[in-house]
Parts: sequence; C-alpha cells; structure tokens
Amino acid sequence: MNRLEFARHVDHSLLKPNLTAEQVVSGCELAMELRCASVCVNPVSVALSRDVLQGSGVAVGTVIGFPSGAHTSYVKAREAEEAYRLGAVELDMVINIGALKSGRHAEVAKDIEVVVNATPGVVKVILETCFLTDEEKVVGSKLAEEAGAHYVKTSTGFAPGGAAIEDILLIKGSVSSGMKIKAAGGIADLDFSLKLIEAGCGRIGISRTADIIKGLK
Repeated sequence: MNRLEFARHVDHSLLKPNLTAEQVVSGCELAMELRCASVCVNPVSVALSRDVLQGSGVAVGTVIGFPSGAHTSYVKAREAEEAYRLGAVELDMVINIGALKSGRHAEVAKDIEVVVNATPGVVKVILETCFLTDEEKVVGSKLAEEAGAHYVKTSTGFAPGGAAIEDILLIKGSVSSGMKIKAAGGIADLDFSLKLIEAGCGRIGISRTADIIKGLK
C-alpha cells in the first residue's frame, strides 16, 4: 500500500479539547497535503475546518454525543443538524452505552435512528468496545446497521481501551458486506494501522498521521 492509498483510509483526528484554532488549521492543512479521507474535529471547529478544506476533497467530520454517548436522543439529533448546517458531512456518534448494556435495544436503535434521520450525512456509530462484552458488540453492530448507519466504529479514543483486531473481525462477522467499519483509539504505528485495514476497516481514526505515514512510499 502506498501513501496515497493509505491516506484515503484516514480520518485525521483533531479532537483534543485544548487544540487552538491555529492547531486545527494546521491539522486541516496536513490532511489536505496527505489527501486524507476526512478530518474529524470537535463541533466548535466544524465551521473553521469547512472554510480551510473547501474544495480540497477532504471531508469535514465531527462527533455527536461525544465522548460518553450519555446525551438524550433529542440533543444528539439537534447536534447533528447544527453540525451538518455548519459543514460537517460525516458524523461519528456515540451510542447510549448504558442502554445497550441494560438490554434496552429498542432505545439504542432509536438513538441511532434520530441521528441518521437528522441529516443526509454519513453516520458512524461508536460502540466504545472496551465497555462491552462480545455479545454486546455483536448486538450493537447489528442495531447500527438496522438503524441505517453507514459505519460501525470501535472507540472514541477517550476511554480506557481502543481498537483491536479481534473486535474488527467480530464486527465484520456481525454485519452485511455493505456495512463499513472504522477503527479508532490507540492506533499509534503503521504496522497496526495496516493490520486494521487488512482486517476490513474502511477508515481508521488517527491523530499521529504524519508520523505513521512516514513509513510508506
């Protein structure tokens, strides 16, 4: 895999809460230079990122219900609407983790559906796998697909655990071939990144993009 092919799998992550406007702009410029698939920024940085990336082919993404997922569905839907209005076309939403672990599957599905229906954007559903059993990961993945989401995503990167190859394979076996997978959380080197892509990830969320990509031609 060459550098350009790799970059098209990358959502360049700019989610640290202490990032300055200058650092967000610099991150967007790096994503443009490398031709990443998208940047993933906090909601307050969506408009700025849109202005920097306009016409570049790099999509603007943001997070919904982040990082806990413990927001009401109403709030998540309004957050998605505003983010889309400001220029975010990819929305990474955190599920209601407690509802999934409590077996309230209809509630989880509805929470995803309201975000999917709020905009025409691409919705990636974050399971936060480190908090879930394998059975809950399977159920969460299936609920995401049934609710109309486009991706199942492993992690926020703000929890105790992150992406794992075994979780990617488990998710892949739980959904149809039309459902995509994004890995995020703790992805810090090229070898692991390539293994995640080989395992079936259409996207990986990484913040150390410049360092990781140096190993490719």
